[in-house]
Amino acid sequence: MNEPAPLWAARLLAARKTRGWSQRDLARELARLSDKPLPEVDSLIRRIRGHETGEHRPDAFYTRLYCAAFDLAEEQLFGTTTTPVPALALPSLAPDPDLYERITRAIEQPRRVDLATVQWLEHCLAEHRRIEDTIGSRPLLPLVHAQLSTVADLARGARGQLADRAIAVLAQYAQFIAWMCHDSRQHASALAWYDRSHAWAIEAGDSRLAATTLNMRAHQAWSLGDPHRCVRLAEAARWHDGRTTSGVQGMAAQMAGRGHAQMGEANAARTMLGKAEDLIRRAAEHAEDEPPWMYFYDEGWFLMQRGMAELELGDGRRAADYLERGLSTLPGHYRRDRAWYEACLARAQAIQGDAEAAVATALKVIPDATTLNAYAVAELQCTAYELASAGALGAEAIQDSLREPKP
Repeated sequence: MNEPAPLWAARLLAARKTRGWSQRDLARELARLSDKPLPEVDSLIRRIRGHETGEHRPDAFYTRLYCAAFDLAEEQLFGTTTTPVPALALPSLAPDPDLYERITRAIEQPRRVDLATVQWLEHCLAEHRRIEDTIGSRPLLPLVHAQLSTVADLARGARGQLADRAIAVLAQYAQFIAWMCHDSRQHASALAWYDRSHAWAIEAGDSRLAATTLNMRAHQAWSLGDPHRCVRLAEAARWHDGRTTSGVQGMAAQMAGRGHAQMGEANAARTMLGKAEDLIRRAAEHAEDEPPWMYFYDEGWFLMQRGMAELELGDGRRAADYLERGLSTLPGHYRRDRAWYEACLARAQAIQGDAEAAVATALKVIPDATTLNAYAVAELQCTAYELASAGALGAEAIQDSLREPKP
C-alpha cells in the first residue's frame, strides 16, 4: 500500500478537485498569474503532479502561485493545520473563536471534551462526506486519517453519555475511512476499518451504525464477486430490525437482492428488491429519522441499485431503464458516483444491443471515470469487450480513450 500523501499535498489536490480543474487547467491558471515565464505546459503538469503526491514540496514562488490560484491563505493550504483538527480549507469548517478555543483546550486536555466539540466533529465529518462525492477519496484519506487520531483521543477523554456519542463519532470516522479505502481498491484496509467501525458502533450501542457497517461490508463482498458473503452480511444487518430505521433496513434488503442477482437468482433478487423498495419509500416519508450517513440514500438512488441488479441478471433493457431514471434524479455534484452509474448504463446499453448509445455514454463519462472511480473504468472496459465481441463499432474508441493519460 502506498504511504498517504502529506496533509499539505492532500489539501492542494483537494483544492484543485473542488474547483473541477484538471492539472492542465491549473497549469494554465498558474501561467496566467505568474509574473515570470513558467515551463511549458506538459513540464508544468509534471511539477504539479509531484506537488500533489507530496513527492516535492513547492518552493516559495509556487506556494504563492497556488495560494493566488485558489484564493487561500498560505496557512490554510500549506500550514500544519487550518483548524484545531486537520481539515480541508472550507469556510463551513471554520469554528468561531469561542468554539476554536474550546476544541483546542479539549485536544490539549481530552478530559475537557464537551458537547459542542463533539458536535463540531460530527459536522466536520458530514462536510467531508459530501465533498468526497465530488472529488473522490484520494485527496481526503490522509486528512480523515489525521482527524481520526484526534477523535480517538477525545473519545477516550469523554465521560457518561457524551462518551457513547464520541465513540459513535469515532465509529463513523472509521466507516468513512473504510469506504474510502474500498473506493481506492485497498480492500484489506477497508475490511479492517469496517471491522473496527462495527466494534466501536457496538461499544457505543448504536445499532443503526452497526447494521450500516454490515451493509457496507456486504457491498464490498459484492464488488469482489462474492455474492454468498454479500447475502449473509446483508441478512446479518437485518438482525438489527426494530432497532434501526427503514432506510438502513432498506439498504440491507437491497444488498441481499443484489447478492441474489449476482448468483443469477432472479426471483429471490426481485423479491428482496421489492421489499427494499417499500422500506425506502417509508424512509423517504420520515427522512428526519434517518442517521446522517444515509443522506444520499433516496428513491432515485434505489432505482440505480435496481439497475445494477438487473445488469447482473443480464437484462439490459430493464437495467438501462432503472439507471436512466435514477440518474435523472442524481444531483450534479455527485461526480464520482455519476461516473459509476453512467458506466453501468453504457454496459446495459451494450447488452441491450444499442451500440451507438453505449459508445456515446461511455465516451462522455470517461474523463470523470479515469480521475475519480477505478470501478467505473473496469465497467467501461467490460463495455468495450461486450461491443467488440458483438462486432459493434466503437469498442476501439472506448479503449483508446481509456488508454489516454488524464492529468
